[in-house]
Amino acid sequence: MRFFQNLLLYISAFIPMYFLILVNIFLDIINHNLTFNVLNTTMIVTLSILIILGVSGVVWAIKFNNYKNIKIKVLEKKNTTDQHFLGYFSLFVLFALSFELEKVSEACVFAIILILVGIVYINNKLFYINPFLNILGFNFYDIKYTVENSNEIKTARIFYNGNLLINKNYKINLKNENFSFLNLIK
Repeated sequence: MRFFQNLLLYISAFIPMYFLILVNIFLDIINHNLTFNVLNTTMIVTLSILIILGVSGVVWAIKFNNYKNIKIKVLEKKNTTDQHFLGYFSLFVLFALSFELEKVSEACVFAIILILVGIVYINNKLFYINPFLNILGFNFYDIKYTVENSNEIKTARIFYNGNLLINKNYKINLKNENFSFLNLIK
């Protein structure tokens, strides 16, 4: 079950790229540069399914997770959203603009690259590298915090929708130290 959640989070990181590729395919079909053939239809269906799975993974991670839920106080924060987003953006451009996915060989290379990146992404718990969450308004922070009723200082990489404030109490949905969501306690 945990592997499936991680896989969906990985898939969600590429939703903007899937969308760009779909736009590219549809524009080529509209301009009569491509036709609906087996490979193009397969790519359209596959990319649409990946988008649906990715969105489901994000909704699951944010709303319906069973991660450890604790109250914390943020002591320090560093917004690192920009450090992770631009690296993925170049990968999106590579796939969406330079690969000709209507060729079987390039479609296979596309799939192999996604599988290899996925292995690294999941094995190294790189869940914080997710441009789709950034597009949805979440910022990524490295934080130092204390758990309620404790003085022990811990660190985590978290997503927060908005501007994270220091010395405020938050509720954290802690998946692991590399992927968590904060909610302000009201």
